[in-house]
Amino acid sequence: MSGIWKFNSNGVYEIVNPQAESNSEGRQGGSSVGRSTVLEYLPTSQVISSYSELDQILSDLGWERYRGAPDLLQYHKQYSNDLISLPRDFTMFSSVHMFDIVVKIPNVFHVRDM
Repeated sequence: MSGIWKFNSNGVYEIVNPQAESNSEGRQGGSSVGRSTVLEYLPTSQVISSYSELDQILSDLGWERYRGAPDLLQYHKQYSNDLISLPRDFTMFSSVHMFDIVVKIPNVFHVRDM
């Protein structure tokens, strides 16, 4: 991921890519680089648009939901060291979280630009 990394006082970062922004002037919506990134469930080509959809798929794949953290949704698979941690608010679900899912569940999900 190229560009300028900006961190705020909460430790949250934003990647700013001036070249991509200049190429996408006039476009509405999307991320700071002018495009929308989505998580696609490969077996059905379904674009994940809510946590309820993702929760159902993860459950079907054997991932169990932890209920402990009030500000996170966390999933763990039995006999695995992997833990998927997501912000409770779906609007904060970013490409970083999407790629985390892709790495931990290969050949099932794909991150793509819309």
